[in-house]
This record gives sequence, C-alpha cells and structure tokens, in this order.
Amino acid sequence: MDLGALQLTQSAAAVAVLAALLLAESAHPFFDFFRQRRTERGRHALRNLALGLANGALVAVVFASLWVLAADAASARGWGLLNLVPLAPWLHAMLAVLLLDVWTYAWHRANHVVPFLWRFHRVHHSDAHMDVTTASRFHTGEIVLSSALRIPLLVLIGATAWELVLYETLMFAVVQFHHANIGVGPRLDRALRAVIVTPHVHKVHHSRVQRETDSNYSALFSWWDRLFGSFRLRERPETIDFGLNQFPGEESMGSLLRMPLAPHYVEAEEAPEASGEAAGL
Repeated sequence: MDLGALQLTQSAAAVAVLAALLLAESAHPFFDFFRQRRTERGRHALRNLALGLANGALVAVVFASLWVLAADAASARGWGLLNLVPLAPWLHAMLAVLLLDVWTYAWHRANHVVPFLWRFHRVHHSDAHMDVTTASRFHTGEIVLSSALRIPLLVLIGATAWELVLYETLMFAVVQFHHANIGVGPRLDRALRAVIVTPHVHKVHHSRVQRETDSNYSALFSWWDRLFGSFRLRERPETIDFGLNQFPGEESMGSLLRMPLAPHYVEAEEAPEASGEAAGL
C-alpha cells in the first residue's frame, strides 16, 4: 500500500474538518472566549496547531512507515487476533476499528492514572479555551510514547495498514468535532452520543474538577465509558470551567514543552451533581 497516498488521505480529511469547525466556531461559539479579541484567538490557535503540525511531522517521518511495516508483516504471516480465523474483509475492518478504539480508550485512561504519563498529558488539559485546535495540542513526549506502543499493538491485533488509516481518519474527525467550541443542541447531542463522543460529553472531560477530568475517556465510540463505568455528564455544560488550576493562563510553546518537568499536582475541587444519564439512569 502506498504510504504517501495514505498520509495524503488522512491529512486532507483532517484539514477539511478543521476548516469546517473553525468556521462553525466563528459563527456560533458555545463559549465566547475571545469576544473582540481575535488576535488572542489567532495566537491560541497558532500555538496549538504548530504543536500539532510538529508532532504530525515527527509521526510521518519516524513512525508511519514502521506502522505500515508492522501491519503488513502481521497480515503476511497471519499474526494477530484478527488473523486467527478467516474473516470477511468488512468484518475484519469493523473489528480492527473497534479494537484500535478500545486501545485508545485504555491508553487515554492510563494517561490520567499513571503520574508519569499524566505529566505529558496535562499539556492537552491545560488549555483554558478548549476549541477545535485543542485536538492538536499534545506534548511530543506523549505522541512518541503512544506511537511506539502502536507498533506491537498492530501486530497483536492483526490490523492492516488500510484499516489503521480508516480508523485514524474516523477517530480524528470525531476528536476534532468533540473538542470544537460548538453546541449541537440537546436532542441531537443525545442521539449522537449513543454512538460517538460529542461536544457535550467531552467538555466534561476538560473540566477543572478532577472528578470530571477523570471521566469520558473515549475518543471515537462513546460506549466504552459506559461499559467501563467512566461516563459522566454535567447537566449544564455552559457552567464548565476548562483547564488546570496549576496552569491558569495561556502558555507559551516553550512552557508547554517544559510542562512535564513541573511538579505533580492533583486537583481537589468538588464537582456539581451529575445528570441522571451520568448516574446510569
């Protein structure tokens, strides 16, 4: 499979979704973070996107070809869970997407539980003005660790390179969507979150309240949080305050990269009462 074509497809889809959501945020922002402060909004977006572009370049140069080699080797030698028995191509692809997504859930949850991993992951959570560009705001250390772990994961699963591209394209589109500074209406959000992660769901995950931060870990499909008991909603999402108390302001690129060296800190605020759905009703 042509690696260049795979990367081009992913990049084109990501840019198209990013552009559409930036326009939606400009027209109807859920939180008016940057009222009459467009320059500040531009700096915020540029900082997040620059970090994302740097990480994307690193992945493309160092890891993408290793992922394809691992996937192709597993397919050729019959390695991995999905190659234990013959499967129709559509079923193989569907199961690959599900297995990749449950791994993403587990990895995300580990980033909140393991102090060493949280040091890197808090770069993402320190954004006090969450919008679509926050979906690109990850520390390079976290990207390196997750990318390296994906190599043995692909062999264990037995996913093909095409299935990995399919998953990443779907996943990142939904990740951009649920980070966006938009609302989609209570009824539509309720219908969508039966399957995918929505803005209402993920806004809770970026709350300053630790009990809410440590919930809603799903990236693409929302049912993993319900299955593993980490689903939570806020009755009024407009009351959510984003960010981390340890890092109260806009951070420079240098401070974002140095953030893992800052002392470990645990939030200790009380969360408002969750909605009935969050309580499992």
